[in-house]
Amino acid sequence: MPGGRGYIVSIVIPGLVCLYISRDVKLRLKSMADEQEIMCKLESIKEIRNKTLQMEKIKARLKAEFEALESEERHLKEYKQEMDLLLQEKMAHVEELRLIHADINVMENTIKQSENDLNKLLESTRRLHDEYKPLKEHVDALRMTLGLQRLPDLCEEEEKLSLDYFEKQKAEWQTEPQEPPIPESLAAAAAAAQQLQVARKQDTRQTATFRQQPPPMKACLSCHQQIHRNAPICPLCKAKSRSRNPKKPKRKQDE
Repeated sequence: MPGGRGYIVSIVIPGLVCLYISRDVKLRLKSMADEQEIMCKLESIKEIRNKTLQMEKIKARLKAEFEALESEERHLKEYKQEMDLLLQEKMAHVEELRLIHADINVMENTIKQSENDLNKLLESTRRLHDEYKPLKEHVDALRMTLGLQRLPDLCEEEEKLSLDYFEKQKAEWQTEPQEPPIPESLAAAAAAAQQLQVARKQDTRQTATFRQQPPPMKACLSCHQQIHRNAPICPLCKAKSRSRNPKKPKRKQDE
């Protein structure tokens, strides 16, 4: 029946149109969702790329810093080894100075003993002169009574037998030889080594909460170490501590 078929067509066609419309909307919605997902993925890839580049830069800097750290550690080790060698060399020189000053002290004691012996011999010689002089005068007087010439004096026979000669020699014996100055290079090296040693100790020493007042110190004239101001002998090199401005001995008044 034409009328019924037309009704059916009128019913069926609108359903198909709605079906087609719903399918198109769904496809468009799905396409938009896919585009958003793709954009999100692209943004993630972009962020990953930027972060990766930043990470590589930091990694390169870290590698360079680590290489510099290793190089500085090697240098520091070499510096410490050189410092140890310098301190050993310095202590060897200090030991040499200590031995030299020990020999000087022994020689000074020997010289003092020899001076004492010479003074004793000088006194003995003076007594013999005192005994000889009146005896010679008496002999000369006896010879003159007999018309004989007087005997020559001791100084006429030999200059060394004169009492003035012994007095002159005594003055030379008692003249204390001055200690020669230390070479500037050795003094500068010792001072530099001491400063390095003090700096090293200050680096490794922990800061104390309370510090006592340090005792008065002075530099040893031989090894340039800091010693107590009133120390008569340097405890390191055993050199006698002499004042830079010694007091002059008072002259005895003539009796």
